[in-house]
Amino acid sequence: MASVLLVEDDPVIRAALLDVLTTHGHAVRSVTQGFEALREATQNPPDAVVLDLGLPDLDGVDVLRMLRGISRVPVLVATARDDEAEIIRILNAGADDYLVKPFSGGQLAARINAVLRRAGHPAAPDPAPALLRAGELVIDPAARTARLGAAELSLTRREFDLLAYLTRQAGRVVSRRQILAEVWRESYVDDQTVDVHLSVLRRKLGESAAAPRYLHTVRGIGIKLVAPR
Repeated sequence: MASVLLVEDDPVIRAALLDVLTTHGHAVRSVTQGFEALREATQNPPDAVVLDLGLPDLDGVDVLRMLRGISRVPVLVATARDDEAEIIRILNAGADDYLVKPFSGGQLAARINAVLRRAGHPAAPDPAPALLRAGELVIDPAARTARLGAAELSLTRREFDLLAYLTRQAGRVVSRRQILAEVWRESYVDDQTVDVHLSVLRRKLGESAAAPRYLHTVRGIGIKLVAPR
């Protein structure tokens, strides 16, 4: 098990990254400010750092430079900055790798394992996928099957991936942007594509947007899957 220091001030993104990293077997501590990150790295040195650049007290690149002055810990920068000159600046400041937001949880886990391997730390093994359950809905990620009660659902690959993702996040509201990053893993797909797939899933689950059972729209925020009462 590797210890990871997560430096991210956005509460929604922080919760999602914590979930991904802990699911993949890492012990995670999180802070929201640059000075907190430097103090943690000094007092409780982690095996790796995931660093956001848009912090409230310090620019993340400055945090990276100061961190490099006290530690050689692998640093994976998570940034919305996709300008080539900025990425070069980040790498020259001492980053071991970077990810441009939005990115998928799988990509984050793979990149963390890669920087850990390069640093000589054993990467965490992929966890065995467990059954996903919400009410009568049961999803087997390994077999890629989904059942609603006794009936097996006939789903396309994308429909299955979308339903499995929403079931993993059961009880949480996820935005269409999060869905595009985690399920489509593409930045150029528009929200309407997500809405079309949600509409098909609702029909196959025996519900509608007007009378939802599992898939509930939270206006202006996103979608939440909940088990019917």
